[in-house]
Amino acid sequence: MTQPIEPFIAALARPDTDPRMFAFCADNLSQKAGIADALAKNVACPSGVIAHVASRLTAAGVQALLDNLDRLSSDAQLVVALTHCKGATPEQQELLADLQKTEGLTLPDIEEVASEIEPDKKKRVTLLQRLTQMNVVERIQLALKGGREERMLLIRDPNKIVQRGVLQSPRLTELEVENFAAMANVSGEVLRIIAASRVFMKAYTVARNLVKNPKTPLDVSLHLLPRMNATDLKLLTTNKNIPETLRSTAMKLHRQRYAPKAQD
Repeated sequence: MTQPIEPFIAALARPDTDPRMFAFCADNLSQKAGIADALAKNVACPSGVIAHVASRLTAAGVQALLDNLDRLSSDAQLVVALTHCKGATPEQQELLADLQKTEGLTLPDIEEVASEIEPDKKKRVTLLQRLTQMNVVERIQLALKGGREERMLLIRDPNKIVQRGVLQSPRLTELEVENFAAMANVSGEVLRIIAASRVFMKAYTVARNLVKNPKTPLDVSLHLLPRMNATDLKLLTTNKNIPETLRSTAMKLHRQRYAPKAQD
């Protein structure tokens, strides 16, 4: 085919793309750079079409699918097809492998957490029974569509892709994100994902909680430090729970900003 590929990529990006265009491009143009990724990025494209071109996706196309776990986890054929994608990064490959795991949660994983979230013993037992019988895909769906109690439990799920499902939930509230950012019993990966979200990071409280959280990766905390106001920056200089590097950097920044300037 001698026609330029750009018009096809532009057409595939439209929300009202004719379904026949998806099939045509998958069958005839998927070997062209950008076509497979464009199919993956359009939420209107059928998952079966994406599965057909999965081996040609780049990391950008795979990420578009990982950013919409509701869509991805609903099609086992697509998940399997993505295992043959050589363009995925090592981190993406790990997440896709997690998606295919079949084991459920064990009681020790969630029993202590459940007791904090649900004081009613009868309701707690019911919740635990449900969760321990679920495989990874079912837990992702619960993370996306369940209630606050389920999200509070599943944010501490040992499976990283389930944790991501919680953070993609359309029912997730700003207050929940603030709480997650302050929790020292979630993974550093959860805190890193929160810090990378422009939507989550609009809230100053989320940024402050991340900086104060000793579990937050140091590179994330140091990046957020300049956002701290005078009061919070001062508190960080005496906070012995955070890494020494972060504390000393907070001291230096506080002196630079607020130390009395010498008179001429």
